[in-house]
Amino acid sequence: MTEDDRQHPPAAPAAADSDPAAYPRTARASAELSGSTAVARALVTEVPRYAEWLSLHVAFRGAPPEVATAGDTFGEQVTLMGIPADIAWTVVTAEDGRVRLRGTGPMDLVLALEVSVTEEAAAGQVVVAAGIGGDPVEGPLGATVAASVEEALADSVQRFAGLVARLAADEGGSGAGAGRPGARYPRRTVVHERTGARLDPRTPVIVGVGQVAQREPDLAAPKDPVALAVQALRRAAEDSGVGEELLRSADAVHAVASASWTYRDAAALVADAVGAAPRETVMSAPYGGDAGQVLVNLAGQAVAGGTADVVLVCGAEAGATLAAAQKQGVDLDWPVQPADVAPTRVVGSDREATNGPEAAAGLSLPVYTYALLESAVRGRSGETPEEHRRTITGLWSRLSRVAAGNEHAWLPREFTAEELATPSAGNRMISEPYPKLLCANLTVDLAAGLVVTSVAAAEALGVPQDRWVFLHAGAAAYDEWFVSERRDLAASPAIRAIGEAAFTHAGIGPDDVAHVDLYSCFPAAVQIAAGELGFPVDDERRPLTVTGGLTFAGGPGNNYGTHAVATLVERLREDPDAYGLSTSLGWFVTKHALGLYSARPPRAAYRSLSPVLLPGSARRSLETYAGPGVVEAATAPYDRAGAPDHAVMSVLTPEGNRVLVRTDQPEVVRRVVDGDPLHLPVEVADSRSLRFVGEERVPLPEPPQPPVLVERRGPVLVVTLNRPERRNAIDLATAELLERVVDAFEADEELRVAVLTGTGGTFSSGMDLKAAAAGSFAVTEKRGPLGIAALPVSKPVIAAVEGHALAGGCELALVADLVVASTTSQFGIPEPKRGLVAAAGGVLRLTERLPRNVAMELALTGNPMPATRMAELGLVNRLAEPGDVLDAALALAGEIVANAPLSVAASRRIVLESPSWSPEEAFDRQSDLAAAAILSEDAAEGVAAFAEHREPVWRGR
Repeated sequence: MTEDDRQHPPAAPAAADSDPAAYPRTARASAELSGSTAVARALVTEVPRYAEWLSLHVAFRGAPPEVATAGDTFGEQVTLMGIPADIAWTVVTAEDGRVRLRGTGPMDLVLALEVSVTEEAAAGQVVVAAGIGGDPVEGPLGATVAASVEEALADSVQRFAGLVARLAADEGGSGAGAGRPGARYPRRTVVHERTGARLDPRTPVIVGVGQVAQREPDLAAPKDPVALAVQALRRAAEDSGVGEELLRSADAVHAVASASWTYRDAAALVADAVGAAPRETVMSAPYGGDAGQVLVNLAGQAVAGGTADVVLVCGAEAGATLAAAQKQGVDLDWPVQPADVAPTRVVGSDREATNGPEAAAGLSLPVYTYALLESAVRGRSGETPEEHRRTITGLWSRLSRVAAGNEHAWLPREFTAEELATPSAGNRMISEPYPKLLCANLTVDLAAGLVVTSVAAAEALGVPQDRWVFLHAGAAAYDEWFVSERRDLAASPAIRAIGEAAFTHAGIGPDDVAHVDLYSCFPAAVQIAAGELGFPVDDERRPLTVTGGLTFAGGPGNNYGTHAVATLVERLREDPDAYGLSTSLGWFVTKHALGLYSARPPRAAYRSLSPVLLPGSARRSLETYAGPGVVEAATAPYDRAGAPDHAVMSVLTPEGNRVLVRTDQPEVVRRVVDGDPLHLPVEVADSRSLRFVGEERVPLPEPPQPPVLVERRGPVLVVTLNRPERRNAIDLATAELLERVVDAFEADEELRVAVLTGTGGTFSSGMDLKAAAAGSFAVTEKRGPLGIAALPVSKPVIAAVEGHALAGGCELALVADLVVASTTSQFGIPEPKRGLVAAAGGVLRLTERLPRNVAMELALTGNPMPATRMAELGLVNRLAEPGDVLDAALALAGEIVANAPLSVAASRRIVLESPSWSPEEAFDRQSDLAAAAILSEDAAEGVAAFAEHREPVWRGR
């Protein structure tokens, strides 16, 4: 449904058009009901369950409405005289116990279908009537068509009666939900009153928000974070207009992990306090400011997916109370849960935030790392230190102006840029160029609560529609985990990816967003996010916060993102046609989440997206280094007396690797504090000292080429081994990167086929034996030998073999489903000649793919065989002239991706799995796998495209 359709929905057909009696051909059948008529009346309206009793049904095209509502439309494949026909239905009448549908099909076929339950018989009666018109029934076959429909209806009413009896027995005669467990609210299409849009009942909305700012800690009755979160949720319930009944209705509770007090399952404590009995409690990983937005995204997905109707999202910190208690020697008697308590799920990564070189340089605390990133941002902008100081203090001044108008802000005061730039007793320097008022404020007592529901639940619970704010899209992704291994310290591919994914899904762009809140722990985070998302940092009309940011509104541990969304909801209610965007961030521009919101209905069904970032160029983080380099970034942490203590420098080597230098050399510290060391050449002595060797700024070295290259070519991923100096032999680093590439390929819904090849006219010589001799084996934890050989890849892989595929290179080629090789290539497993066995799958896979005696010859002699012979035996699918192998492999991949995705996936599984099937089960197993494709929308599209002499448009569903 397009946006125009939502704003101007088509008028429902006239009732006469859906009266079966008005059609040229009619059919009718009835049956008495032995079960509850209440169950039967509810069942009539539940369209998905028509598949269980309507004999005409073959498959739905897309998701039908769960509960029929007048004006709903859906597609269904039915059979007429055994011939499948796609019908586009419109619900004309829908009421308890009676539904009328009008449909159109091929060759101007028109149908009406009426299903009704009456109380005429002792236990009720079901009547199904059909009317048929159009070309197919006006000719000589009309009577036959009507007779076949009548026969199908006679069977249908009997099946309906049997289903009613079973459901009534299962539910004790209650009729609620007609046997659908967990569906507490009628999932009928909901009409949005302001726009006229017709909404899927599972459309997620935020219906209540609440925030708490306890600026004066109460040590007489100190509230722990859970108590503050409960207080915020109660305010959210009041905000919804419903009250605490809304909280008691929760199917799930999502709690952001508190950084000021540790709980084993904070969500369970919250649920108990508000009187809820959720099916699921979810907590975020112990540390990560991305948590608030991530949990909102998950709540939206749970609602959109039909697994929940009401989700509470909350988080709180009591850092100010904790600090006051410690200062006054007060013991806090806050909840401690038993060791066996655990939430249903924990989401997010709790991986170590820093690697060895970062920890050695003192970059374990966010303020020091972000200060280093800030200098990289300045280096990219080309600003002088003084110009950049004006940029970031101006940005933070605009944030403080927003905080001054935010009733929930911890420090609701406007600061000028000059005040922020000037060190003082209340604004001491922390780490160059950051004074205290440019840093997140963590010593706060703050809490936020949100209630996410389906529109069906919101309607049933009586939440006024003017309280609704729709979730349009969510997205989350991680950057290269360790800062020192990133290509560019001033960039975030992950933020760019989640922004593009969310904007594309919602059908808007950054210029359409009126209200923005970018996670603002430090100025570097805002500038990087703004640059990646396309937001100017100096737009007075659109400041990049709605709260005032983590300095002024307050940076409550992991929970700032929940406050941002709560405040954004209030803004969007006041500006109902506008869009809002919020980001959350964890660690050091590492973990990212984003949400798009509006009080106007979404163009597309909500999705929580996880865009896949293919591994790209990274830098090696060197633990030891001596030699020339270029300063990429620098900061100087200060002591509490206001003096710079030391300097931390990021230096890039000529090869493009990175070395971190922590030094207390006075001349270096002075240069960082009072001068501008960026892009100057240096000579590094070790990780504790360096010297400047010139005053002329030089370009930063590019990162080294990775050992595995990736390139998207539409739905095809080209994976190229890139160690030509080692004949593309795979060492541990290459195996680990190859494993990451394969994981990303499998996770990316847009990629359908991978082509594996090598640089320099060579495929691969297999495992790097020189590295193995030194004790470093190319075996990864997940995918085993070579980073790919042990765990089957879930999508088609083509090996493009230039040169020879011997030993591990042969084993690598055998991982693929298909092989394209040069006419001069050779294949073999010469391991026996070296006292080894081709145990990375070589012997095993050759045995599966070649005649027994040929496989035995290869395994026992270790002698290679030419690709031409392998082609004759079926191991090689296609031959190409040397230099043309990749093009031939891409052509083969193109033939695969031209086909329906579901058909390819099902066919591949049958080929791979059928050898282990017994003859008795083979046909049934094949049918089970094929059904998903045969009954899909793509199957109907394929038939239609063939009939219409056009290329099909596959949707993968």
